[in-house]
Amino acid sequence: MLKSGATIGILGGGQLGRMLALAAANLGYRTHIYSPEENSCAFDVAHVITKAPYEDEKALAEFAQVVDVITYEFENVPAATATFLAARKQVLPDPRVLEATQDRLIEKDFVKGLKIPTAPYAPVHSATQLAEGIEKVGLPAVLKTRTLGYDGKGQAKIAKAADAIDAWRSVKNAPCILEGFVKFQREVSVVAARDKAGKVVCFDITENQHRDHILKVSRVPARVPPSTEREARRIATKIADALDYVGVLAVEMFAVKRGRATELLVNEIAPRVHNSGHWTIDGATVSQFEQHIRAIAGLPLGKPLRLGRVEMINLIGAEIEEATRWMKVPGASVHVYGKKEARPGRKMGHVTRVRPQR
Repeated sequence: MLKSGATIGILGGGQLGRMLALAAANLGYRTHIYSPEENSCAFDVAHVITKAPYEDEKALAEFAQVVDVITYEFENVPAATATFLAARKQVLPDPRVLEATQDRLIEKDFVKGLKIPTAPYAPVHSATQLAEGIEKVGLPAVLKTRTLGYDGKGQAKIAKAADAIDAWRSVKNAPCILEGFVKFQREVSVVAARDKAGKVVCFDITENQHRDHILKVSRVPARVPPSTEREARRIATKIADALDYVGVLAVEMFAVKRGRATELLVNEIAPRVHNSGHWTIDGATVSQFEQHIRAIAGLPLGKPLRLGRVEMINLIGAEIEEATRWMKVPGASVHVYGKKEARPGRKMGHVTRVRPQR
């Protein structure tokens, strides 16, 4: 167990790193943020910062020397960086998790190997293989780069066969995965925490609404039957156990109607705290960020109790200018990330609204 006053190293300086640092401070820990970005918003709330490339082994070695445990705020930290650090200091979650989740094809094969349903998919490494993939999964479909895609980046929709070549060119012939469209009722996610002893604690299943491939609104409770919530928790737990995971992860799923029943198909695994779990900061007795710090520090996990009906709304791009308006809304909590530039599609903050249970 990490003693009070120990230093937690965090790879990545975005809003997730910022919120992890704030949660760590509430538990008596110091934080050291490592990020290559000049104006990382997490720098503002950390005790120590290192601004250096992820490939700078000298800076990485010095970083590892002065922290007590290392974690990361996003899954696109180079696996080689995490492995280099793990040889010098404990990295949680284990870097092997990144190898399983940074590549969409490897991730889908991993989930399929657990006998957990996914949308139909096929590997695509050439225009010829794309045609074969379309024959296998059908149309419409989405062509996604196997690595480095998020919030709709590295994706191209294929509505009809004539769109295939343009889609292949748009991803610049990168190794891809073709995923068949799923006619779903709703998109949901489960944020789960797993400690070093293997105990898993899940937050309530969350219903998510996207706009332009970016999460816009999360609502809890989700409009699913109790049996679906139990199944979602079972899936998240099975994945966390199979990865021997330590920390918080999120599993995004599609809820699909099958007759009178609802089936869950796994869309993605996020090996980190997740945007759809932001509601927990104001809407639960323990936030996802505190749970993550507890897990990697060897502290007991909390049993989160939801404080009402909760809605989380992302402030994207210029919407951050509405933050002061939200401050006048009863029951609303405003979080501004402190990013310097409000670019289109960039998450600048969020609002959480908590209402009494019906």
